[in-house]
Amino acid sequence: MPTGVAIRDPRGQLFDAAERVLLRDGLSGLTSRAVTAEAGVAKGVLHRHFADFEDFLTGLALDRVARIGAKAGELRTTAGTGTVAGNLAATLPEVLSPGYLALIRLVIARDELRARLRAATGVRLPLMSESTALVAGYLQAERDLGRIAAGADIATLAPTLIGAAHLLFSDADDAAPDPAALARVIGTVLAGVTAGE
Repeated sequence: MPTGVAIRDPRGQLFDAAERVLLRDGLSGLTSRAVTAEAGVAKGVLHRHFADFEDFLTGLALDRVARIGAKAGELRTTAGTGTVAGNLAATLPEVLSPGYLALIRLVIARDELRARLRAATGVRLPLMSESTALVAGYLQAERDLGRIAAGADIATLAPTLIGAAHLLFSDADDAAPDPAALARVIGTVLAGVTAGE
């Protein structure tokens, strides 16, 4: 890329490029050179915005954590509308996207990245924790409206739902799983706690 050309949202452009590289080339293919080449920017752009590659990867993960937070807010606004299972089935494919799953694998594989994220977020496994909190917050909102049984153990239901859905999405070969399979998982986990569904 020629020098002196302004790049609109360089951080976002680099983050999106990193996700594409990670999906296409896997963990071993994710390098600063591969990211800048994919983004179509000079190699120095990454280092102008980040102290080192681990700092860049930390920024990428934190950006995706923030996206999950935004999605959690959107999901909570659906409480009281549609069906509990239907609202979750519409949201989980966005949260458990192939890019998200690849990023989870990256966080698990890189000790330094995991340590930096733990220091930044205070949780042991960022992304998984936020996706579980997304489901828990939604289920709590539905429980407050009486659409989830008052005695439902949300602290158990949320990680169970995320764990089961995560496995289902991980087996889907970079595409969303069959909607009927997702509906079965959600229905099974929520069996007996949803009112009138």
